[in-house]
Amino acid sequence: MKISLFQGILFGIFGLAALIGVFVFATHTGTSTGGTASTIGTVVVWGTLPKADMQTALAAVTQANPTMKDVSYVQKDESTLPTELASAIATGAAPDLVLASQEDLVSLSKLITPIPTSTLSVSAFDAAFVGEGKLFATPDGSGYYGVPFLIDPLVLFSNHAILASDGIAKPPATWEALTGLVPNVALLTPTKQITRGLIALGTYSNIHAARAILSALLLQTGVPISSYVNGSLVADLSGAAASGQAPGPAVLDFYTQFADPSKVSYTWNSSLSDSQQAFLAGDLALYIGYASEARFLTAANPNLNFDVSPLPQPATATLKSTYGLVYAFMIPRGAKNMSGAYQTAVLLSGSAAQDAAASALGLAPAALTPLSVAPADPVAAVAYAEALYATGWLSPAPSDTDAVFSSMITSVISGRLTPDNALTSSENSLTSLLQK
Repeated sequence: MKISLFQGILFGIFGLAALIGVFVFATHTGTSTGGTASTIGTVVVWGTLPKADMQTALAAVTQANPTMKDVSYVQKDESTLPTELASAIATGAAPDLVLASQEDLVSLSKLITPIPTSTLSVSAFDAAFVGEGKLFATPDGSGYYGVPFLIDPLVLFSNHAILASDGIAKPPATWEALTGLVPNVALLTPTKQITRGLIALGTYSNIHAARAILSALLLQTGVPISSYVNGSLVADLSGAAASGQAPGPAVLDFYTQFADPSKVSYTWNSSLSDSQQAFLAGDLALYIGYASEARFLTAANPNLNFDVSPLPQPATATLKSTYGLVYAFMIPRGAKNMSGAYQTAVLLSGSAAQDAAASALGLAPAALTPLSVAPADPVAAVAYAEALYATGWLSPAPSDTDAVFSSMITSVISGRLTPDNALTSSENSLTSLLQK
């Protein structure tokens, strides 16, 4: 690997924090402050998580670690973050840290300075963080684009009153069990108008977390969605078939059946309202969303009695998997306080800091140690458990991925393309976007 003069100087700067960083990551404690407040200094963080919640989290951490007193947070729109960051770097006004999920990594990677393994070793990283954090490893294995912070896993919300009234004691744990509930729960008129749905699946534009749900289904069946081939990031939507039908087309068949009026599993269509709003209104028995949505649902409808459970799994699966947004702290090119930025990320990976941040934002820690103790809050308990087996993939910008996935689903439910052809077309589109 060729190292530029700038990278050489940067690696030297990172070396100053290496002992602190490796010690904290290897021991998982995060209790060491690393010295006086001057060792961190002023650190400006740009991020896509809500400002109020992040400020609450930072205030809690600063109370325990006064070295963080000059760390500030600025919320940025996810869709404009790459452009704003590039402009800030060009004008010498770059922040010291960027906080974003893996869904933004491809768009941001050229603007980020990786942390070398001489500062954060592979063994220290693996011992400290959940498996999904490895998405932030550089393709050549020489370092990490970011330090994992929090995870927002996909969960299943269920309307307790609807399930109970139909004699269903627990939400389904498998996709097969879920499909079998459609005739018992969904209410249709003689003309196939849906007055109450079981779950929002099958379409795209009116499903609140469609991108995440499709990603979860594909990843659960062994479809990587994207991977590096000879150093180049390419899409893989079909997956390797060990026997019988390839998993990619089978996933599309499964997903789209819920919007097919000719199927017994018909329970949703494109004329219905947004899935989150339908669940809030009591018109949907089950809703798939991120764990962080629990607070919004409670505030939006205090009378809604809902439960939170893990995302269903394939009945034949031997290992659990769910889709999750893993947020990480990344050091952009041109950061004025690189050493302080790195130490800030290190301190925020400590157990106490992780629990405080997770509580403030309604997410789960990305560090392993705090995940070993289940929280009392039932929603947090599910999120913490799922964080251990959450997974994801490196994607184009979310809006671009939505355009590809939406076209894929629409072409299948309209009959314009077979699942195989739709996957091939989408795979080509995603690869083109990934290699821009």
